[in-house]
Order: sequence, then C-alpha cells, then structure tokens
Amino acid sequence: MNANSTNNVPRPEHPNPQVRREKWINLNGEWEYATDKGISGIDRELFNASSLPERITVPFCRESDLSGIGDKDFCEACWYLKKINITQEDLAGRVHLNIGACDYLTKLWINGKYIGFHRGGYISFRFDITDALKVGENTVVIGVEDRLRRDTQPGGKQSKKYYSHACMYTRTTGIWQTVWLEYTPKDYIKSFRLTPDVDAQRLHIEAELVSSCAHTLTAEASYDGHTVGKAQVNTGSLRIALDLPLDELHLWDVGCGRLYDLTLTFGEDKISSYLGMRKIECVDGGLVLNGRRVFQRLILDQGFYPDGIYTAPTEQALVGDIERSMAAGFNGARLHEKIFEPLFLYHCDRLGYIVWGEHANWGLDIARYEAWEGFIPEWIEALNRDYNHPAIIGWCPLNETQTTQNPEFVACLSALTRAVDPSRLYIDASGWTHVDGATDIMDMHCYQQVPALFAQRLAPVANGECIDLRKGYMALPTFISEYGGIRWAPEQEGWGYGEAPKTAEEFIDRFTALTKVIMDHPKMTALCYTQLTDVEQEVNGLYTYDRVAKFDPAIFKAVLSAPAAYEKSN
Repeated sequence: MNANSTNNVPRPEHPNPQVRREKWINLNGEWEYATDKGISGIDRELFNASSLPERITVPFCRESDLSGIGDKDFCEACWYLKKINITQEDLAGRVHLNIGACDYLTKLWINGKYIGFHRGGYISFRFDITDALKVGENTVVIGVEDRLRRDTQPGGKQSKKYYSHACMYTRTTGIWQTVWLEYTPKDYIKSFRLTPDVDAQRLHIEAELVSSCAHTLTAEASYDGHTVGKAQVNTGSLRIALDLPLDELHLWDVGCGRLYDLTLTFGEDKISSYLGMRKIECVDGGLVLNGRRVFQRLILDQGFYPDGIYTAPTEQALVGDIERSMAAGFNGARLHEKIFEPLFLYHCDRLGYIVWGEHANWGLDIARYEAWEGFIPEWIEALNRDYNHPAIIGWCPLNETQTTQNPEFVACLSALTRAVDPSRLYIDASGWTHVDGATDIMDMHCYQQVPALFAQRLAPVANGECIDLRKGYMALPTFISEYGGIRWAPEQEGWGYGEAPKTAEEFIDRFTALTKVIMDHPKMTALCYTQLTDVEQEVNGLYTYDRVAKFDPAIFKAVLSAPAAYEKSN
C-alpha cells in the first residue's frame, strides 16, 4: 500500500530500500506552508492551525525552484501542514511518521498534540504517532527552526552570507527529503545491524525489537532468486543477535555490487532488505578490500542540484551522478560536507561504488562547548542508520577543522565512532589538523597546480619523512583527499583553484600530470579529485552544474585506469 500510483507525487520511490515494508504512504507533494520571520509560530499557536497561507512542494526546500517558492533569503523558521486520512484498520497496529531529513530543529504536532522533536539537519528520523491519531481526517503540523548563522549547528556548504560565494552555496531550510507514513504491527523490528563475516561465510544480525510477548525472528537470504541461507531465533528479549550462514559466498567488490536479498520476519512484521558481503582492512594507510589492495580513485561529490539544491529532482538524477563518475574512471567518492540520502547509498551499494561518509561540520565552531550537542548525537544517528551499507568503506566526520579546534572533541568523536562501528576505516578530520591517535589514515589537501611543484611537495613522504600539512602540523599522509580543482568555464565567470588553463589540451595535461604524481607515488594509497560537477559559482567540475560533460569522460578514465603503485604490491 502506497501513494505512488499518481504521477503527481515528486520523488515517489521508497526512500530507503534497506528497510522496506509493504504498507507505506508517500506524503510528498503539496503541503500548506508558512514563513515564520519572527520565529513566533509557537506563540501564535500555529500547531493548532487548520490551514496555512502558502503552498510548498515537499520534499524540496523553500529555496529551491522545485519547491514552488524559490525564496533564497534567510529564513530561520517555517511551518508545514498536511491533512491525512486514517482508517480503523490502520490503527490496529502502529503508525509512524518518517522524515528523510529536515534542516534543522524539527517539532511535530498531530491534531494539536505535541509529539516530539529532532535536532539535526541531515539524518532520517521518525515518530510513532499512533496514539494521537483518530479515524478519519488528521492534521499534521511540522515546525522548523534553522539558525544557520550562530555557529552552533552543522551547515556544510550553506552560505552564511546573503549571496553564494567561493565554495559556499544556496542554503537549505526545512524538509528536504521524503516524508512518509509507515505501518507496522504492534510488535515490530525497530532497527537492525548487519555485519558481514567473510571468513566464516556468514552474516551477523543484531536487532532491536518492540514487543509485548515472545516471537520468532527469522532471517532469510537469497541470491539471484534462490535461497542461500535461513536462520531463526525465538526471543522474549528486546535485543537479540543471530548468525545467518550462507551456502554461497558472493563478494561485494569495486564495480560489482553482488547484493543478496534479505527478508526479516518478526511475528507479523516483515522487512525486505539486502546485504553485501565484504571485508575491509587498513594496510599501510590504505584500503584492503577482500584481501586485495584497492587504490581509491575518488571524486569529491557535494550533492547539489540546480533545481533542487540539496535534493535530487529524481531518483535517476542520483544514479546519474554515480554513473558519470564511473564513466570518468573513478571508483568512488567523498560524499562531501553532507550526509547523503539512503537511496543514493543504495545505488552505491548496487553498483559497487565505494564512498566515505561525512558530516556537514562547516558552520559549527568545534572549539565551543555547544559543538558536542550540535554534532555528536546526529553523527551517532548517521553511523547507526548507514551501518549496513557495504559501499561505505570509511567515516570522516570532520573536514578542514581550524587549528583552534578542541582536540578533546575530536578524540571523543573518534572513540565514539570506533565504538559504534569498528569495522571501517576512519579519518578524524580531513585535510589539515589531525589529532594524534584519533585517525587510521593521515590525509592532506593540496591544490598546487604546477605538477612539478606538486611532486616536490610530496617527495619527502616517499622517504618516510613527515611534511607540514598546515601551520606546523607535521604528518606522513597516504591519501591526497583533495587536489586538482582546475577551473574550466571559458564562457562564464566563476571560481576555481589556480590559474585557469588557456586551452582544453592544457586542462587535460594538467589533470593527467597531477593525477600521475599521486598514482605513481610509492606511499600514496588514494586520491580524491575536486570535483564531480560545478556548483553554482564554483566552476571546477568535470561536468557542468547541469551535468554536461566538459570533456570526453574517456580521457580521464584512461588516466585513472593505469595501475597505481599501491596496487602493484598485491
């Protein structure tokens, strides 16, 4: 059951293929809306309103053209209202309101009753709204506050100035991912974690349950349409674990998703999901996947779209960005200064596209004590939500942190991340200021545009010598996690790194030479080129903001297809 049968619903697909139940309703589309310039909506009791004066198309932010509003000015509060119909049958179980992401502080009322709040602009969350519902028409009201300019919340690449500038872009306020109703029995699976054990050829499953009595939890895996494993456990506990042996081992690998289908059943609750079997290790500061060294040929992906800002206009737009990257020879991406939506990660899983998960730490001053509350809870939510994605091979919560950062915050964040997920690679703070003992990999950013000087900068690392990453911080990097950024937009003004090439041939020669410096370096295990597409005034993408290739992608693929020094030791 869902509301996707009409072509009028934007982004109609199920937003999270890892946790899919049969009975759900997509609430995207037109909502009533109000801009709350004075942040006075609660005083005016808008949560009791029967209507609001404006209209907006969800799941697009108010700043986007696709929202129907397109107002790019600052907005620190706004309100949403939608009427939903509930049947007696719906109330036989539990009804959950899911929000894919809403920036930043979200409060929910059902029929005037306050349900709860969520702090954070990037991660999915849900509320059990059953007890506030009635048979017939119900009123959903969502109030949002987004105080971007106060240095107390992560904002990523959202501009704190009126205009976009340099590498800061149009803001996102309010709902920017799918909103949907999900129906479960009274006893149901609240969450689950999947940990592949390649050596034992089995899947370890941990589940958190909501239950008033004992049920059997059953897990069944299939591959290419036939069952390859089944296990079950009888439980009266609300937290359980079981191992699912697999008759066949199909390894998830770069360029080869090889996903198993997975069905979890608990009483009357049934979830359709999937899994990928792969083993991650860190050797010499690099990725070893399934026992083989993999040189990470990554591209910086910022996840911005001309018409949707943070939100891709269609599912195919998400797929298209992965396919464009792979066509240019990249095997993965840094998902930069933004937590990407689960549907994008599903397609990374499906296509065998390796990614690093990040948070949007820019805009949050991590030297202030408020950083703990503004960052860590949502980061832990992200680790838990995205734990099951095989495409995520590493976590990097912070990017280009200041020298005045609180090292205790960074160290605590490292310890928490490793406690929640010890299975992946970890970088504490990409690019500039690492904290000793808090990272698996030392990385650096270098936008030197002259290949000979770029090689000279990295040369000491080949001899095991530390180099100055920034303002006296000495380290031995193995990952050039930002480089290039070559400006190319001959017919428009825009921003990029260094002097723009005068000809297309000069661009290609510079890209080739800079890339070969990294790939041929005996200590380098990974690269990340800036960037996949232009974003607004930043015109250093390999594709335009409208996703048009500036050059034949095969040119870059030929460069990146050469074996890297790190791989030759396999």
